[in-house]
Amino acid sequence: MGKGIESGEIPRFVVHLFNGRWFMVFASFLIMACAGATYLFGTYSKEIKATLGYDQTTLNLLGFFKDLGANVGVLSGLIAEVTPTWFVLLVGSAMNFAGYFMIWLAVTGKIAKPKVWQMCLYICIGANSQNFANTGALVTCVKNFPESRGVMLGLLKGYVGLSGAIMTQLYLAIYGTDSKSLILLIGWLPAAISVLFVYSIREKKVVRQKNELNVFYQFLYLSIFLALFLMAMNIAQKQTHFSKAAYTASATVCCVLLFVPLFVAVKQEIDVWNMKKLPVEPPSELKVEKSKQIESRTDLPEDRTAAKGYLENSKKRSCFLTVFDPPPRGEDYTILQALFSIDMIILFLATFCGLGSSLTAVDNLGQIGESLGYPPHTVSSFVSLVSIWNYFGRVFSGYVSEHLLAKYKLPRPLMMTLVLLLSCLGHLLIAFPFPGSVYIASVIIGFSFGAQLPLLFAIISELFGLKYYSTLFNCGQLASPLGSYILNVRVTGMLYDSEAMKELAAKGLRREDVKDLTCIGRQCYRLPFVVLAAVTFFGSLVALVLTVRTREFYKGDIYKKFKDSSDEIELDEASRKH
Repeated sequence: MGKGIESGEIPRFVVHLFNGRWFMVFASFLIMACAGATYLFGTYSKEIKATLGYDQTTLNLLGFFKDLGANVGVLSGLIAEVTPTWFVLLVGSAMNFAGYFMIWLAVTGKIAKPKVWQMCLYICIGANSQNFANTGALVTCVKNFPESRGVMLGLLKGYVGLSGAIMTQLYLAIYGTDSKSLILLIGWLPAAISVLFVYSIREKKVVRQKNELNVFYQFLYLSIFLALFLMAMNIAQKQTHFSKAAYTASATVCCVLLFVPLFVAVKQEIDVWNMKKLPVEPPSELKVEKSKQIESRTDLPEDRTAAKGYLENSKKRSCFLTVFDPPPRGEDYTILQALFSIDMIILFLATFCGLGSSLTAVDNLGQIGESLGYPPHTVSSFVSLVSIWNYFGRVFSGYVSEHLLAKYKLPRPLMMTLVLLLSCLGHLLIAFPFPGSVYIASVIIGFSFGAQLPLLFAIISELFGLKYYSTLFNCGQLASPLGSYILNVRVTGMLYDSEAMKELAAKGLRREDVKDLTCIGRQCYRLPFVVLAAVTFFGSLVALVLTVRTREFYKGDIYKKFKDSSDEIELDEASRKH
């Protein structure tokens, strides 16, 4: 196991490496690290607003279509059901470049000023590419590591959370402080990364390695180090003036830290390579052990036997006839069974409240800072703080919920309830600000926003199975853009513009007299964020209902069928000896 690779084996090992599960995980990290461009909207939104002359309601409408594209991933899920993963990633790359490149052309004046509906279409297409990256990389990783899905989802979504801070470092090094060029970077970089690793992302046979969880902890420590570095750079760049060379050095270190997980992946693939080379000597006692394993599987628990009988009967019936006759929780639901189940409806409502409110807060951070009198460089630090703490929320919810589930059998929806309660505090800090409160609110909102996504995706995979996971996890986040539209455009945007109009009236001005409708003062976002806090609190109560409904399910061994299906592989590995 500890031997290296002989020189004559290097070409074959390279092929093995690029086809391995662990290299696929590393490639997925890089794809996810560039798949969160939507979180940078707060950085370049003022550029769009000023260049194209939008008011806050129009800008929030643009933000809604960004959220709509980022969260309506049903198309990518359905495409993934019938096409290979490489095709899904290529489609996403093309959409990413096309959408953001058109926005860049519009903002820089290289094309005639587009109509509002055209800008909404461009940002919706660009943001929708994120779903193709998620479906291609994230879903594939969950299927390849089903027993570590919580930590896997936390890590992958964590890198998405860091992507805003990562891409900020890169754009400062490449383009300086020109926020228009940030839009161009968002257009070409994620597309290039997906194309580069397009053939590395594919489903593998599920193999349970004893050190699997330890490897994921190594990845976790490396990603935490990257997050701390990004946070340190964010603080340093706000406190002191960075030269072009300093920005370049910071971006270089960031890139090096992004590639360190490659060494962990290579080491694991070397171990797998050496394992395959060991001679196979099947002793007689192993045959007896294997027969016991097979025999023990015939003694299935009652719920597994019932599930097996259900599956045999359901194959004879149309999927439309079984919509309201779902299998036990944890088995493979059909798409219609999952969508019409009470559990999914409850989860949908909690997501509407939680993610809808969080997205509204994130999209308005730039204007919140402006209304409270923070300088522009400080406003950009709020966006970076959200991005970094978004990461911490994702890895925390992924790892901690997995630990609590494994050790104490605590239902994953319980953590979602607690996360939503925490989010309420962040909204109230913006509604009733005091000096420095927006910094604290940015941390809390970023953390709670990030923590919700791995929990949502893990709960869907656990309750409704993995057979149609590509479609179901995309359907599960449909509530997010709907909540964003109602809470961002119809509530926050209109209330903000109403306060801005009051300021104009007090000055004796009309809307036609100003190009950029801006509100200054604590009152601008007070009422909207009181509403957001109330909605989020209601969402936490809804998540608590799901906790009660699923507590018996989570008390059992929800990963048993994956352990059963991997027994032969573990026995085969046990039979390989020197």
